[in-house]
Amino acid sequence: MSLLQPQLDKIIKQSTKIANGPPTRYNLKPRIVSHDESKTYSKITFGERNKNKSHRVIIMVGETGTGKTTLLNTIVNYMLGVKREDKVWFEITDDQSDRTSAHSQTSRITVYGFYLQDSQIDLTIIDTPGYGDTRGIDLDKEISASLLSLSKSAEGVNEIHAVCLVIKATQNRLSERQIYIFDAVQSLFGRDIVENIVLLFTHSTGKAPKNALTAVKEAKIKCAVNDKNQPVYFLFDNCQSEAADDEDDDDEEGETIQNQSWNRSFRGTEKFFSFLDTIQPKSLQMTQDVLQKRKQLEANVSNLQSRVHEIELKQNELKEIQEALEKNKEYVKKNKNFEYEVNVPYKKRVNIDTSKASVAMCCTVCEENCHYPGCWKYTFFSWCEMFEAGYCTVCTNECHKDKHVKEDKIYVQKTKKVIKTYTDLKKKYDDMIGDGVFLVRKLTEELQEYEEKKIKLLNEAFDCVQTLQDIALNTDSVNTLLHSDFLIEKLKEIDEAEKATILENMKKAGEEKQGAVGYFKSFLKK
Repeated sequence: MSLLQPQLDKIIKQSTKIANGPPTRYNLKPRIVSHDESKTYSKITFGERNKNKSHRVIIMVGETGTGKTTLLNTIVNYMLGVKREDKVWFEITDDQSDRTSAHSQTSRITVYGFYLQDSQIDLTIIDTPGYGDTRGIDLDKEISASLLSLSKSAEGVNEIHAVCLVIKATQNRLSERQIYIFDAVQSLFGRDIVENIVLLFTHSTGKAPKNALTAVKEAKIKCAVNDKNQPVYFLFDNCQSEAADDEDDDDEEGETIQNQSWNRSFRGTEKFFSFLDTIQPKSLQMTQDVLQKRKQLEANVSNLQSRVHEIELKQNELKEIQEALEKNKEYVKKNKNFEYEVNVPYKKRVNIDTSKASVAMCCTVCEENCHYPGCWKYTFFSWCEMFEAGYCTVCTNECHKDKHVKEDKIYVQKTKKVIKTYTDLKKKYDDMIGDGVFLVRKLTEELQEYEEKKIKLLNEAFDCVQTLQDIALNTDSVNTLLHSDFLIEKLKEIDEAEKATILENMKKAGEEKQGAVGYFKSFLKK
């Protein structure tokens, strides 16, 4: 049954005509709840949410140009009850989230709330524009941060019914970028989300998308399967909003091509909603854990690299002092003063690389970069993933948030040549006297202390990766591979061959996904 005229007229009055038809295209006048720079996501609603009504939440993910916008609007028209004979088409999007260009205007996610008084359910669609953007993987990390902020906010989302991977039904293989996108998204969720991941094939002719399904299997995309162990998928056409031709061709049964397109998409939507009615939603608590651990991992390893570098510089300084003592051992024996030159490490505050971020969060006590890049300029300290119960999980002393600042500067390690004297050295170790034997021993002990600190830091980083392996759906994503080479090298240096092998196997598993890794490497080349 098509829309009753009074109901249709009411919706049209709430809309703006954007194109003549048939079908005549209208843009619904949604309410923009939040669309300012202090938010990491935009929220657009149509109607008022009824807390007593069943609520469905889906996430739509896909490469730009796959038809996500048309698909989203198809779902909207289905919920409105629009039929082909109504000769109208309503849109809730601004056509920015799925342009054919690979260069999206924004990396923020958009949350569409569609709340109809006459509908049995309320629907929230989380759209993720920007994935696979040619500007680099840093933008994709921002989307991860947006999902985490959304799940934690008061108006946020606590459970997900479906993660929808949008793919063209005509594809014979997934591009490197698509594999990267799906790999990145699946790495955000806990293992329990698999049965809620479904495939939405657009530009469908109605036939089973055998080649596209084969491409999905070859790319090892994790998703729900039916009782025949085949991926769960739904078919959609993308022509229902296009104006009808004056001479629209008929098929063998006399049905117009336009009607076929319309009916195909609405049947796909109907089947998809039936799936939503039967599937159990998944709590985002584990996803929050995964997202938070991933953010902490990136910050911890970045901070770790700086701290290990600092330790190694300090070790080099002590070794240079030992060499100076050996070179001047005759003076040492006679307890005479002499001068020597060493490279002394120190920290300096410098402006950040604005191509990576606009702000960094640093600890003023530890003089360390706790969150860079990836920290949001307008995000409150209490919202930052690096803090737990008000204390930093990254800096050496785990300082309170009050000891941290957000600025456009970071700490960097520097060295400078300094002329020192044997007298100064003895003052530093004022209990060391005589022929210098005790002083050499003290320096050796200090070197060992620094080595133990380095070992502790490396083990902490490895443990963080292990935690991700326990809870994440996709632990061999390129986000994890970002840190593997550094950790493998350093673990081998401290004779942790077994742990290094574990990371090497994880890296190998990731590299077997040639598409995702190939796309990732293309960024490194740039």
